[in-house]
Amino acid sequence: MAFTARSALRSSTYFILCLIVVLNCISQSHGVAVMSIDFGSEWMKIAIVSPGVPMEIALNKESKRKTPIAIAFRDGERTFGEDAMAIGVRFPKNCFTYLLDLLGKKVDNPIVQLFKQRFPYYDIIPDPERGTVVFQFDELTKYSVEELIAMMLTKAREIAQNSAGQPINEAVITVPGFFNQAERKALIQSAEIAGIKVLQLINDYTAVALNYGIFRRKDFNESVHYIMFYDMGASSTTATVVGYQLVKTKEKGFLETHPQVSVLGVGYDRTLGGLEMQLRLRDYLGKKFNEMKKTDKNVFENPRSLAKLFNEAGRVKNVLSANVDHYAQVEGLIDEVDFKLQVTREEFENLCSDLFDRVKNPVEQALKTSGLPIESINQVILVGAGTRVPAVQDKLASFVGLELSKNLNTDEAAVFGAVYKAADLSAGFKVKKFITKDGVIFPIQVTFEREVESGMKLMKRTLFGLMNPYPQKKILTFNKNLSDFEFYVRYGELEHLNPKEIEAVGPQNLTRVSLSGVADALNKNQGPNIESKGIKAHFHMDESGLLNLVNVELVVEKTMSDSDLNKPEESPLSKLGSTISKLFTGPEETLKENLEKPDDKDEKDSDKKDDKEKDSNKTRDESEKDDKKTKDADNKPKVVLLKEPIASKEEILNIPSLNDKQLTESINVIDKLNKNDEIKRRHEGALNALESFVFEVKSKLETDEYKAAATAEEIKVISFFCTQTADWLDEEGFNADADVLEGKFEDLRKLTYQVWARVKEHQERPEALAALNSVINGSTHFLMSIKNVTAQQTESAEGSVFTKVEIDSLEKLIDETKDWKEKAISEQSTLPLFETPKLTIKLIVEKMATLEREVKYLVNKAKIWKPKQQEDKTKETVTNTTGTSGNETDNGENIIQPEDAKDIPIIDESNKDSEKVKESETGTKKSDETTTVPPADKEEKVHTEL
Repeated sequence: MAFTARSALRSSTYFILCLIVVLNCISQSHGVAVMSIDFGSEWMKIAIVSPGVPMEIALNKESKRKTPIAIAFRDGERTFGEDAMAIGVRFPKNCFTYLLDLLGKKVDNPIVQLFKQRFPYYDIIPDPERGTVVFQFDELTKYSVEELIAMMLTKAREIAQNSAGQPINEAVITVPGFFNQAERKALIQSAEIAGIKVLQLINDYTAVALNYGIFRRKDFNESVHYIMFYDMGASSTTATVVGYQLVKTKEKGFLETHPQVSVLGVGYDRTLGGLEMQLRLRDYLGKKFNEMKKTDKNVFENPRSLAKLFNEAGRVKNVLSANVDHYAQVEGLIDEVDFKLQVTREEFENLCSDLFDRVKNPVEQALKTSGLPIESINQVILVGAGTRVPAVQDKLASFVGLELSKNLNTDEAAVFGAVYKAADLSAGFKVKKFITKDGVIFPIQVTFEREVESGMKLMKRTLFGLMNPYPQKKILTFNKNLSDFEFYVRYGELEHLNPKEIEAVGPQNLTRVSLSGVADALNKNQGPNIESKGIKAHFHMDESGLLNLVNVELVVEKTMSDSDLNKPEESPLSKLGSTISKLFTGPEETLKENLEKPDDKDEKDSDKKDDKEKDSNKTRDESEKDDKKTKDADNKPKVVLLKEPIASKEEILNIPSLNDKQLTESINVIDKLNKNDEIKRRHEGALNALESFVFEVKSKLETDEYKAAATAEEIKVISFFCTQTADWLDEEGFNADADVLEGKFEDLRKLTYQVWARVKEHQERPEALAALNSVINGSTHFLMSIKNVTAQQTESAEGSVFTKVEIDSLEKLIDETKDWKEKAISEQSTLPLFETPKLTIKLIVEKMATLEREVKYLVNKAKIWKPKQQEDKTKETVTNTTGTSGNETDNGENIIQPEDAKDIPIIDESNKDSEKVKESETGTKKSDETTTVPPADKEEKVHTEL
């Protein structure tokens, strides 16, 4: 019976209830998404991790998985990505690209000079305070590299938030492994300007290695598995030797085994990449065009023509990776003259032959720094778009003597590894642990002067050697300094790099640290039992590869006895209290306590105690000897470590970071541009919405369905307003404010609301009536079932589930609903379509809800009903005397649980008195009048398992 009722109701209520549950769960979820940004020279990729959606690429507005790093300014508007590249073809100076190579460098850096040579149309000036790169856009506007990169990071967060559907403020950002301290700090400050919290800067090759490892963790064991990743991107090339193995770590007192990837060797070339190949092909095409003598102008002197050739060279380069030849063609290259030329792969390879000869250099350097022979490498895996060039693969394969592996997504491996690290570092997610150990590429040492017999001698101490793992803490001790002094933190020996790379690193000195108060600290900690252990400087290289001076302190060892350590210092008040208490405690009180006579039980216990004492006297001498030895050991002198902080002051000698004033100004610049973009987006959205709605209204009013639902006057007014609005849009609408556009849209919507509502009623009424018929039919079947069951239960003398009043009430309600439906349909059929409907969807839904509520009450009553137990005649007589009425149930009544409702939970009410049963039934019916949402099967977890 219960099964039949649920079947009848399922078609009309199940979907609604499930939808409410889902929406309720969604509204209660408060997980926080995180993102990763693979910020390269030419492209950026964004990945997100959000609750229930682990590791996915965030698509941009063009639904593409990667976005060009390009920002363009034109006519007061700012554009990004593909839109910016389109502007850059026509106005090259207005579009800024390949910004990462300029970050954290002074204008005189060879990398900056190379950039100016490649893109001569930019106006680059030095920052007056820092000497870093600044783009002079016009007479009043200039942008620092940090600001431009902050704009791109802001766009990356916008793409991520649109994909995740929630705010995102935390990110892991990839960085080239050869970025030095100044470059890493500059990138973090760019993220700070953008309002993004950087969880970690992760080296791009480390992110790739992590991505490779997380999907192959079962393949690793305690033996080291060596792999080389060869990554050729747009601007640079990197070869990295990594080792995978299982390591044991102790966390929270437990020994656990986790996979670990360690960076063992790195080699790189900052200027070897796809960009240099594209530039050479650009210059080749330009030279060929000039040789054609189609115009007197030199194509290299026209920035717009040069930008067109650059884009075409990039396209041809990509096509030649899969084809032996291809045509380069540009329409209207200069003076409306078209250009077309066939380029073969052989010609392209001849242009870049010296570049291909440099392919092996990063591999040699990586093997040298790792200390491993090429025979130890199990695999060489290609990463980066530049490795698609056939000549690069040929040169690399011939040098390593191994078959090159292409089992990684060359574009997205780094961003997926970084987003896994982001989920690991975030508090909102739980991932399987995968330990990463990076390696120091630029050794760091400390230099200071020490006085010797011959004068002052420069001392050098290595702090972090080549390929030292990090994150790691180091302590440097100064033993012979008795007064204030200073030391320098600088890059160490860089013989493993070629001279050009050393020059690109920039200034070698990082900071000068001045210590003060050294003599006072030494004088304060002097004595016969004190020995100085020197001044210790604590350094930490964090997960982002940034070196930090944590603190400086003087450490001394003081020899103290155990009694000195444990003896508390007695205050004068405690001494006075002890003296006074002794005055009031005499020997007679002690004697009185000892001479009190115990009772019989205490006497027996005392006798037993005396026996034990006699037995223990034999070993008392031995225990006294042990106590004496222990006491002597405790009285031995102990060494205590004391620390005295030393004041330190750091002075930046390398590229200075943005100061607070510059940082605030940059943030204000970005905020102003973001607000302008928001105003533009709102204006465009309002304009598009109004134009679309005007067109929609005109189109609908031409259909028979909408004409029939509107009066002639309504059609006249709406049509006039649409025509007026369309004319206004053509003349003034484009320059109107968003508020005006939104106001026009709202006015038109109000005019059409009644007509649109009537059409909607007429369209949805058949479906609503079908749902009502379904509820009526289901309720009718349910009524027939309970009538049959009630008749059988009346004959069995076990009592019936439902009373006659309840059955009659349901039958009456069904008949009333049928009559109302027939009458309402009849009345509605006589009304013209342009009049307000009498049979509305709202009324139909209300009738359905009333009928469903009555049936649901009876179903719930069946759930809490059980057959009554056989009772004695006296109790049965008392029960029958009490009687029942309405919807109440007799005390001790037995209700039969239906066989086809096994999934209904059984609640035993047999022990409750009749009044409680009445309250239970009444309360059940009352509660059913309010729509209830069944609880979800499982509580949503905040942490997402990856």
